[in-house]
Amino acid sequence: MAAVRLVEGLAGSGHRVTLVGDEPHLPYNRILLSAVLEGTHTAGALTLRSRRWYADHDVDLRLGTRVLAVERAAREVLLVDGTRIGYDRLVLATGAIPTLPPIRGLVRLDGRLHERVHAFRSLDDCRRLDAAVPQARRAVVVGGGLLGLQVARALAVRGLATEVVEGGEHLLRGQVGPAAGAVLARDLRRLGTEVYTGARAVRLADGPATGPAGLRLDNGHVLETDLVVLTAGGRPSTALARAAGLEVRRGVVVDEHLTTSDPAVHAIGDGAQRGERTTGFVPPAWEQAEVLAAHLRGRAATYDGSRVVARLRATDLDVAVLGDADATGDVVEVSNPVAGSHRRLVVRDGRIRAATLVGDLSRVGLITQHFDRGTVLGPHEPGDLLMVERPARPARPAAVPDDAEVCACAGVTAGRVRACSSLEDVRDTTRATTGCGGCAPAVRQLLAHRTLEVSPS
Repeated sequence: MAAVRLVEGLAGSGHRVTLVGDEPHLPYNRILLSAVLEGTHTAGALTLRSRRWYADHDVDLRLGTRVLAVERAAREVLLVDGTRIGYDRLVLATGAIPTLPPIRGLVRLDGRLHERVHAFRSLDDCRRLDAAVPQARRAVVVGGGLLGLQVARALAVRGLATEVVEGGEHLLRGQVGPAAGAVLARDLRRLGTEVYTGARAVRLADGPATGPAGLRLDNGHVLETDLVVLTAGGRPSTALARAAGLEVRRGVVVDEHLTTSDPAVHAIGDGAQRGERTTGFVPPAWEQAEVLAAHLRGRAATYDGSRVVARLRATDLDVAVLGDADATGDVVEVSNPVAGSHRRLVVRDGRIRAATLVGDLSRVGLITQHFDRGTVLGPHEPGDLLMVERPARPARPAAVPDDAEVCACAGVTAGRVRACSSLEDVRDTTRATTGCGGCAPAVRQLLAHRTLEVSPS
């Protein structure tokens, strides 16, 4: 997804671009894979750009192709089929790769993954799991992060009795605190999904020939299941960069221009590390792509790695996280576990440094604007932002100001949406709705109201 955003940013710049990907599919939206599993989206709807678009923009698209090595001295990449591709600038957008948790029985003696076990990282993973769902009654999702909760909700919506196992003390431990995690667990249980936190899966044992397998936890409890979905564990894909002699720590180390230790090589997305941080989310990866596109076009642009935005795309679960989960400052917090909502701001020097919203995202656009702009808030404003007013009837889309952010993934305002002629125009020119998809209803409302305003009476 980062690579496609970069290619979009370079379109029309005169750069000759070659895009190499090891999957056979056209680049697609990974965030919405759980929506395909749930059945609300088709796989085709996830495609970011058509093959014709790449051709029209002179992009040499090479799919189903793996890069074997980067030869920096010759400024070439070597493909597995022996082909060599020269470059003036090389961009590594290799993403992250899943890692297997230490659970005995996941892998058969012949090295194959147990037939009941599924990863969930790619479109092929999604299709394999989707094909297995009709024959299953129970599922266990290992991992209580964003991806794990999305998969768990999708499986539950499909009618499977679903359980989540999270080794940390609460759900979304990398993004939210214990109070918000407890609210999420309560919400999931209310929706029929059991949650086990502070517990680790240690062994998968086959059951009867026609019965469920047993997944044993370290507390001795055994969960009967037909499917095990692994969503815990992943790391930046750095093998190419490391073999090429680039500086690599957790990810490929980059500077404010997304340049690696080699001035001719750049890195963006999940595999890039700026300072001490790797992202793992689409909004910062897209921001990196836009900064790098501007830099390669000779424009002044830098990336400081400060804008972290995460959204959970799951039916009946609403979560948004801004900033660093470990940010320090004054905490303003409103929680109602009974209603399934939790809202928290971290404010320092009058500015929002981090925010967590669970169960009610009605103010996420306004809070994001203040966060991005570094607005200095008055003493009562943080509390006012969290005390959500509930009008007797929904506000009309026209009441949304032009500078209000509608799409957190792509940083798109209501004014930019109103300037578009159709949903397709919005997607092509702003990329709103092509990330987590959470802004789609608001975008459609804004477009519908715009149509009413410009139609003849």
